[in-house]
Amino acid sequence: MKYWTLEDINKSNFDKLGLVPRSITKIFNKFKKELDPNAEIETIEEFRISRYLTVSSTKYLLLLILVPIIIGQLSKSLIVGPCVDYCWNHYKPNIFLNSSQQERAFAELEQFEEKIHFEILIGKRNDIDYSLVEQQIRMKAIELAQQYSNESANAIKNIVSEMCSITAFMGLLIIGQKQISILKSFINEVIYGLSDTAKAFLIILFTDIFVGFHSPHGWEVIIESMLRHFGLPESRDFIFLFISTFPVILDTIFKYWIFRYLNRVSPSAVATYHNMNE
Repeated sequence: MKYWTLEDINKSNFDKLGLVPRSITKIFNKFKKELDPNAEIETIEEFRISRYLTVSSTKYLLLLILVPIIIGQLSKSLIVGPCVDYCWNHYKPNIFLNSSQQERAFAELEQFEEKIHFEILIGKRNDIDYSLVEQQIRMKAIELAQQYSNESANAIKNIVSEMCSITAFMGLLIIGQKQISILKSFINEVIYGLSDTAKAFLIILFTDIFVGFHSPHGWEVIIESMLRHFGLPESRDFIFLFISTFPVILDTIFKYWIFRYLNRVSPSAVATYHNMNE
């Protein structure tokens, strides 16, 4: 069995990429292959390389996704979770990790009190017993305290488990240098092998989702969820600053990639993109 080197794979994937547009060189390469007596053998060789590239890239991509997730969940369930629960219940730290949690808890308790008073005013509660109302409010406060105490403990667990996942991910990247080169070749082959219309469609889709005029609302939800996931304060100034800068950086990266690479490899795709975007 023949083992393919990275040079063979990269040569097969990028032999059509050069200063001359791919749409032009493709015609000459096809005509040249048809006249070559060894065209059938070369076709089989290219198929084997492509199959090896696809299988190796898929396995490594699944490895990059699944291994960090599994390690993070196992560490959270078996190691980090029990340790944090023991320390949290033993030392009895503050219920809230930040002021944002405290504000949300007070708002929920205030809303609960307003609901009870509203039901009293509209006559939904016939027998007004203020001692019972006070007891219900106290029970709600205890429930909120337990809820946010668990949320704070879970935030600490999430931080430690995510660090374990990142460590595992970085370890896979450091160990699998060869697989990374193969994966990059596979991604380039997939992207540059698409039709011009497909390239333009994907560019418009990604730019509209991440840097479009409606994307700030999505970024706001994502950032708030991430901050709450790690128990960090939900600073509105930080969120607005992130939304005003990060999509602009992404948009610049997209435009640079279009100008620097796609315009050289497939100018017809760039023209299609501009026509579809108008």
